[in-house]
Amino acid sequence: MQSDYKNKGLSLLKKGQKGIVHAIFSRFGLMLLLLAAQIVILFGIFHWFEEFLPHIWGGAMLFTAGMVVYLLNNRMNPMTKITWLIVIMLLPVFGVVLFLYMQSDIGHRALKMRMHQILTDTKEAILQPCEVMERLSEENPGIAALAHYMHRSGCHPVYENTSVMYFPSGEKKFEEMLRQLQMAKHFIFMEYFIIDEGIMWGRILEILARKAAEGVDVRVMYDGTCEFALLPHDYPKRLQALGIRCKIFAPVTPFVSTHYNYRDHRKILVIDGQVAFNGGVNLADEYINQKKKFGHWKDAALMLKGEAVKSFTLMFLQMWGIDERENIPLHFLSGSSESARGTKGYVIPYGDCPLDNDKLGERVYMDILNRSLQYVHIMTPYLILDGEMETALKFAAERGVEVVILLPGIADKSIPYALAKTHYASLLESGVKLYEYTPGFVHAKVFVSDAREAVVGTINLDYRSLYHHFECATYLYQTDCISEIEADFQSALGKCRQVTMETARKERCSVKLVGCLMKAIAPLL
Repeated sequence: MQSDYKNKGLSLLKKGQKGIVHAIFSRFGLMLLLLAAQIVILFGIFHWFEEFLPHIWGGAMLFTAGMVVYLLNNRMNPMTKITWLIVIMLLPVFGVVLFLYMQSDIGHRALKMRMHQILTDTKEAILQPCEVMERLSEENPGIAALAHYMHRSGCHPVYENTSVMYFPSGEKKFEEMLRQLQMAKHFIFMEYFIIDEGIMWGRILEILARKAAEGVDVRVMYDGTCEFALLPHDYPKRLQALGIRCKIFAPVTPFVSTHYNYRDHRKILVIDGQVAFNGGVNLADEYINQKKKFGHWKDAALMLKGEAVKSFTLMFLQMWGIDERENIPLHFLSGSSESARGTKGYVIPYGDCPLDNDKLGERVYMDILNRSLQYVHIMTPYLILDGEMETALKFAAERGVEVVILLPGIADKSIPYALAKTHYASLLESGVKLYEYTPGFVHAKVFVSDAREAVVGTINLDYRSLYHHFECATYLYQTDCISEIEADFQSALGKCRQVTMETARKERCSVKLVGCLMKAIAPLL
């Protein structure tokens, strides 16, 4: 029987194999064509009215001046203001139209309204035990204040009685993930930014198909960029043929969406409300080093058991219900979790939504930096900072805190790599230490500080994660695994080259030029 499900899974994978022909003649090729047409139409509007432009130029300049005043008084991020000011000043007519077009948010209004409704309806879905918050306040008032802010921003209670296992690589997470999936009895909820066919997804899919046949409620959700670049557009139907419920979050639809933000960058696996996984590891072979794309792939993840699993269950249900009119099925939260009685520390799983005014991911990072006394050690694949985050990093270092940032030695994208380099000199001058992982690419998103607190999740230090994506992470205070997170950081650090002012100055001129030019529009990338 097991081989039957394996054969079904392999058959599904074979049907989904792709190549150049598929890319050109499938929906992927159509999407590229529509995107190109969208750009042509925007520029065409100005070409058609070109003869009238001299007559309306004076009015356009006055309108542009009004837009500048409007931007200066807008509540958007200061770096984003600067970007739009540059665009509008360089392109007085087209820049204003482009800004209004982007701000109109065509295609996302319904999404915003539905998400607001969901977050409002589930604000008190999981109650915060008063005694837990009281104990945390007695132990550390500063962290209790952070916990209060996090709960104010959404349904993110602080938990005790939760065991946490840290995985220093995608391979380690994958091994445990397979074991836990095999034990599922009631439901499996999976929400990932990337799913790609290969060894990793093939083995997972085999288990999911078998569990679905046993009556387990199996649900899979992935971001629309997978449909655009990795998976066939009918992949949900193929999974449904195996008994797996599947959804695509926000398929890329040119002419409907004004921009391609609001991606679901989260990575969540919940099994029976008892076990949850979170971290940077997607479901593709490069994440377990079965495929070499940028050298050795360094990642990190967590497994939670106990009361805090409820928060990840709720996060999944919130996203799953975003395209439905029914209420979120909160009965999945009613089951009792296996409490890890006697387990040390506090755990706060949390999500960051780009549709509200709380930049929770960035503020948690900044709070750690501002409260740190000895060190803050960071792993991140990208370093594209706004002024506030750069100031927080520099101020911590200037206070005498050891701030160390571990970055990729082999970049996956040239523009983010060049943009990261633009921050090097300023950070180094303040005493921030920078290292590059020589074996390959760092994809882990980790903060660890003062041997007492840490964050592991999906949130990069770039505009996409901090402002434009749905993200999630796990905040840890005094849990047993924090020493393991720090040990992993030190192990990776031993494989790095240190960045100095001298090495930064020797960077290729082409990289410096790209970084300087792209920094002006970095918030829009």
